[in-house]
Amino acid sequence: MRTLPIEPITAEAFAPYGTLLVGPAAGPRQDRAAGIENGRPGASLNLALIRSEPFADTTPLGRLERHPHSAQAFLPLAVGAYLVVVAPDAGGRPDEAGLRAFRVPGDTGIVYRSGAWHAHMTTLSAPGTFAMLVHEDGSAEDCVFAPIAPVGVAT
Repeated sequence: MRTLPIEPITAEAFAPYGTLLVGPAAGPRQDRAAGIENGRPGASLNLALIRSEPFADTTPLGRLERHPHSAQAFLPLAVGAYLVVVAPDAGGRPDEAGLRAFRVPGDTGIVYRSGAWHAHMTTLSAPGTFAMLVHEDGSAEDCVFAPIAPVGVAT
């Protein structure tokens, strides 16, 4: 089984998949903003609290998901560092050769762009809670899953 190294996340490395929401630095106000794209005017904004469990070294990732018509935001509320696993698109499926794993600090939110392949939200050391925002209309296109060859992450 392949094992992915975990890289520290940077805005540049994450840019193909979305946007980082980093808190303002001390000093003058520095707002950070990212849009929550919605490709279906009839879709409603869904705001939910998501509980995330720590990644288990013994349980490989076996699928990725994407939201073809909406961006999806995760805002850490009570979270230490967490894991983000992404892959480029290859003809409507995840490009498994391009899988990347990132360590994200607990004070940084993320917004996956519409169509970005990603793994479920996973913390690294202790359970955590995120606010999650995504546009949904109740159709199968809200969230599309794709199986991948099992892959581990070097935690």
